[in-house]
Amino acid sequence: MGTASAVLDSVVDIFVDGLGAPSAVAKGRNDFATQVDLDLERLISSRLTELTGLPVHGEEFGGPDVESSTVWVLDPIDGTFNYSSGMPLTGMLLSLVSDGQPLIGMTWLPLLGRRYCAYDGSPLYCNGQELPTLPVDEDLASSVLAYGAFNAKAKGRYFGTRRIDLLTELSSRVSRIRMLGSTGVDLAYTAAGVFGGAITFGGHPWDNAAGALLVRAAGGVISDLDGNPWSVSSPSIVAGSPGLHAQLLALIEEFIAGNWKEEQ
Repeated sequence: MGTASAVLDSVVDIFVDGLGAPSAVAKGRNDFATQVDLDLERLISSRLTELTGLPVHGEEFGGPDVESSTVWVLDPIDGTFNYSSGMPLTGMLLSLVSDGQPLIGMTWLPLLGRRYCAYDGSPLYCNGQELPTLPVDEDLASSVLAYGAFNAKAKGRYFGTRRIDLLTELSSRVSRIRMLGSTGVDLAYTAAGVFGGAITFGGHPWDNAAGALLVRAAGGVISDLDGNPWSVSSPSIVAGSPGLHAQLLALIEEFIAGNWKEEQ
């Protein structure tokens, strides 16, 4: 983990100096990569492979199969829209994955001065200091919950209308809901106890793997929206402290009952 930390530290100035970079590559509606994304992925990937002998699977250029290989999984800029607009809720996500599970998780938030990391079986660390484990009896009513961004008209696996249904119900059950636009920040803050839990509707391993390991290291629980154990092939994430995670799954089952494509 020390080698990977040094690699991320070595590119922090590039990340910070590039804040506000415009779109360089369009990837879909309201989705793009900046030139900094591309440059950072090439640079981090080459240094990691040179120093560790292991390949890298990155968001922008892909790589080996993350489900069956031992491979670094990299998102050079998570929350690219935030980054491009000058918002500091953005960072670099790196994990070492083997057989579909993260062994190392690292979430670097340079603009917030936070470096979260853990390895399988370790505590959660922030800026080198061990953080306390998450409470086991946190209550949904007093919690702050991170919720993944969405388009109300979207179809796919989880219809936008159904996401709104769940959001509406959660709004009367939790203390506050936050939509930050960065899965990496959502999961790191959940691991650190800033949020009680997080729900995200995406399954990209470069978005999820690092944070999944951080939440586990902090004593939290992570699954998909149906309650299945999480792996890098999972289509979604529900994360939280043990008691809160159970409450979230119970609420999702009560009000969604697996009908994510049912239009209301």
